[in-house]
Amino acid sequence: MANGIILYQSKYGATKKYADWLKEATGFDCMETKKATLAAVEPYETIVLMGGVYASGVAGLSFLKKNITALKEKRLFLFASGASPYDEAAIEQGKAHNLKGDLAGIPFFYGQGAWNMAQMTFGDRTLCKLLLKMVAKQDPSTYEPWQKALMEAGADTVCDWTDKANLEPLLAAING
Repeated sequence: MANGIILYQSKYGATKKYADWLKEATGFDCMETKKATLAAVEPYETIVLMGGVYASGVAGLSFLKKNITALKEKRLFLFASGASPYDEAAIEQGKAHNLKGDLAGIPFFYGQGAWNMAQMTFGDRTLCKLLLKMVAKQDPSTYEPWQKALMEAGADTVCDWTDKANLEPLLAAING
C-alpha cells in the first residue's frame, strides 16, 4: 500500500475512533490536524483528512484549504463523521458546502458518529437543546433523516453509531 497519513480532528471522540480504525486497516501514520504542518505531510503520497461535522462544516478542513496548492498532486480524501445517519442528499450538500474551488475534486466519505449531550461543551449543548425544541415543533412525519435521529437521541440518550463498516468505501478508494 502507498505511504499515507491520516490527519484527524475529533472533538468528542468518534472521529478519533474512525482514525484509529483506518490506521489499523492501512498502516498509515496518524496525526491530529492541529499538530500537522505542511512539512510533516509533504512526504506522504496519500493524505486522508478526517473531521467531525459541526454546523455543516468539517473540522480540520482548514488545513487542506490553507495548503491545497502544495498538496494538490497528492491523493487526497476527506472523511466526515457526525450524529446524522447516512443520507445521500445530505452527503451531496456536505460535499457542495465543504469542497469548493481547489478542493472540489477531493473524494468525500461519511460515517455516523456518536451523541452524548453530557459530554458536550456548554455552547454545543445549548445549541443542541435549541435545535431539539425547534424540531419537536414539526410534524414527525415530515422529519428528515437527521431530524429523526436527533429526536430519537434526545437530550438524555448516549448513542454510539460508529461502525468500522463505514470505512469500507474509503478503504476501497484508497486501495483502488
